[in-house]
Amino acid sequence: MKQFNSIEKRESFEVLNYQIRACEKCSLSVTRKHALTGEGNIDARIMFVALSPGVKEDSENRMFIGPSGQIFNKLLHAAGIDRDVVFMTNLIKCILPKNRKPKMNEIELCSQFLDEEILIIQPEVIVPLGYYATHSILTKYHADPLTQEMSFKNINGQLLILDGMKVFPVTHPSALLYNPSFEPETIEKYKKLKTF
Repeated sequence: MKQFNSIEKRESFEVLNYQIRACEKCSLSVTRKHALTGEGNIDARIMFVALSPGVKEDSENRMFIGPSGQIFNKLLHAAGIDRDVVFMTNLIKCILPKNRKPKMNEIELCSQFLDEEILIIQPEVIVPLGYYATHSILTKYHADPLTQEMSFKNINGQLLILDGMKVFPVTHPSALLYNPSFEPETIEKYKKLKTF
């Protein structure tokens, strides 16, 4: 993996963010307000990967500021992790209309941006949030997400070592909007991140 000094890292990140904002590779570029770039500490040890921006994120061009962002902040706080020390990004950089599921070509076209972010940030742990981000990260690191032992249900909150990368899939904060009863067990999973 290429090593960047801090100036190269920042410059590479700025070039990548320009490419993300200017992207028109798929039809999502027509319905978005913003193509959301990653946000946070570019020297972070932990990188969170969510699915896509929500309505508020698309409107204000910021990561995790809507209802799920409030839950995300609460989970980080409960785990004793400062939001300023982590890096957050999305698998899909544009809002999905009416909160629909992503299409395969959208994931494929956008995943090169995520690959570049991982290359620049060089996190020690990647934390995919929810099914789609986990599926994509497992595939990237050559694990078969379709096998029973790699199903999201079975690996949620488990540390995996895949191709030398630590991957820690956890529930997306938005799941707690619909199932608040999952909060205590989700907090326990997020607390494991503190040890990383």
